[in-house]
Amino acid sequence: MKRAIAIADRAAPIALRFVAAVNVLFVLLVMALLVAIGKAHAETPACTGSDMMAELAAKDPSALAKIEGEAAKTPNGKGLLWKVETSGSAPSYLFGTMHMTDPRVTSLPDDARQAFDKSGTVVIETTEVLDQAAMMAELARHPELMMFTDGTTLTSLLSPEARKELEQGLAERGIMLASVAKMKPWMLSAIVALPACELARKAAGAPILDIKLGEDAKASGKQLQGLETIADQLGAMASLPMDFHLKGLIDTLKLGRRIDDVIETMIVLYVKGDTGTFWPLFRAVLPNDEADKAGYAAFEQALIVERNKTMAKNAEPILAAGNAFIAVGALHLPGQEGLIELLRKRGHSVSAVH
Repeated sequence: MKRAIAIADRAAPIALRFVAAVNVLFVLLVMALLVAIGKAHAETPACTGSDMMAELAAKDPSALAKIEGEAAKTPNGKGLLWKVETSGSAPSYLFGTMHMTDPRVTSLPDDARQAFDKSGTVVIETTEVLDQAAMMAELARHPELMMFTDGTTLTSLLSPEARKELEQGLAERGIMLASVAKMKPWMLSAIVALPACELARKAAGAPILDIKLGEDAKASGKQLQGLETIADQLGAMASLPMDFHLKGLIDTLKLGRRIDDVIETMIVLYVKGDTGTFWPLFRAVLPNDEADKAGYAAFEQALIVERNKTMAKNAEPILAAGNAFIAVGALHLPGQEGLIELLRKRGHSVSAVH
């Protein structure tokens, strides 16, 4: 396949990884900054991204065919809603979310809405995101997961050239390097990996899908539970090498407005329920550099595979009780080590709802 895919430069793979990793937690942690950015807009700007898959169809059909071929081989790569049946319990449902405010994402499909409405328990990745005061109190006990707590700064870890690139990329987004110099790079990546329209919606108070589900559950009197803690999620990011995060941050900034195309492509795939296409798309634009490949593998292991294991384990008592609606990021569903397969290995029957 053509390595230099016309629609994605060398920076794209790193940006894709971080976009995939952005979740409920990171958005809330930087909300103050998002609000400051959002106030610069009199109204929410239009989203301008293009579908990269459609561009591939026109410009590089062989590359598209390879991505689709790999996606077709991915176990459980089609569908967002799955029925989970456990012996002796009422059926539950597993639903894949996308941590965005886009109306195409936050409007549940009819079958998912019906499953949600009839459930007695709603489960999201972490319930701590619904109470910002409690969340910040918890994070205050782990400041090292968000900020450099010693004399280290972002600039102290970078070469003069890399520092210049970082400063320029942030300035183009209205962010002064000095104001975020103590922020861990994965926190900053969560900001710069989002297009202006998404930032503005968040700043205006629009909830991402996961939070909306949690709020709807509380409003309707359903029991609300979580599968992880905030510290678990940030700890997974912090476990990856610092060099990986720094390179990812700078390369994401280099993408500029092209990040809008990455986000649009992920939304289009999500709405279609093509969860098995995410990783093949990411891999298609990976560079040949072995160090990058190693970092990519470590990312997938820490942010997806290990968390899948935690989620599957913590879902056991919930599934035993039955009648639950479990909502987690769609990237956690497909694959041999995805949540669907892990639940099957634990003795549950899991089937797609079409």
